[in-house]
Amino acid sequence: MSSKMSHTHIVVLCSIANFINAADRVIMPIALIPMTNYFKWTMHWQGWILSAFAFGYLSSQVIGACAAKKFGGKLILLLSVFLWSISTVATPWVSHNTFALIVCRVMSGFGEGLGLPTIFHIFANNIAINERSSAFGYLVAAGSVGQTVATVICPHLMWQTSFYLFGSIGIVWSLIWMSLYSEKDYGKNDELPLIIIPQYSSIHWRKFFIYWPLWAIYIAHFTMNWSNYIIMHWLPTYLCYLGANSQSISLTAVPYIFNSVFGIVAGNYADKLIDRRWSVLTVRRLMTTIGLVGPAIFLLLFCTVNSLAAAIM
Repeated sequence: MSSKMSHTHIVVLCSIANFINAADRVIMPIALIPMTNYFKWTMHWQGWILSAFAFGYLSSQVIGACAAKKFGGKLILLLSVFLWSISTVATPWVSHNTFALIVCRVMSGFGEGLGLPTIFHIFANNIAINERSSAFGYLVAAGSVGQTVATVICPHLMWQTSFYLFGSIGIVWSLIWMSLYSEKDYGKNDELPLIIIPQYSSIHWRKFFIYWPLWAIYIAHFTMNWSNYIIMHWLPTYLCYLGANSQSISLTAVPYIFNSVFGIVAGNYADKLIDRRWSVLTVRRLMTTIGLVGPAIFLLLFCTVNSLAAAIM
């Protein structure tokens, strides 16, 4: 297999993993509506069930990055996908017990939290710097496609079936990943234009809290996730409040479709700008600004609409 094919192979496998990751995330916000009707959860418990995922997710981000570096991307990504997939399959079995359901959601979040840092580690060691924007564009697009597919399909299925279906897909992916991806074949490419700065090869943890350029990234990532999770977790409930039925809940796929398309376009365009001698920093700043200001404007407009059509637009 050629080096180029190897890179493509990695991007495809990781993008499929992100597809499953994103699909599994949106199942609960959609299933929450029929589950609430069945289990009679209050808004208080709905909030706890949805936020339980975040408790697991935020607790495993740093663990995933460190573990991938120490044990390799293959093992940690395998563990990640398998853990969140098993938790997804188990969700209908434990839903009658709210505490057990919350624990299951925490474990699902923990597994998914391991995933993206591990994929970033794999990309950093296998994808050339002038190809990474495209690779991440496909990765993000695959996640948006996963959210779209789950959002379109799940409202038409029994809520239990949704968890079984997408959880099983993750288990199948784990078997494929284990058989196709080999750490000894990838991850040791000496031809990649990676720049290692000696003075940063051993950084004390304190630097992560006092290095101001990193705070810009922290804040940008926080604001991006704020809008993402507001839409992901509460858009189905919000649309029901505006009069949506189980069929029109599928309209929540519209934001994910646009996200998928623009993710690919933006990633490829960013790489072209770098090829045209734009600095990497300038390109990253430009794309980040567009990616944060746009959603912020439309999220504010949510407060002004009172119709289903306007909310979707």
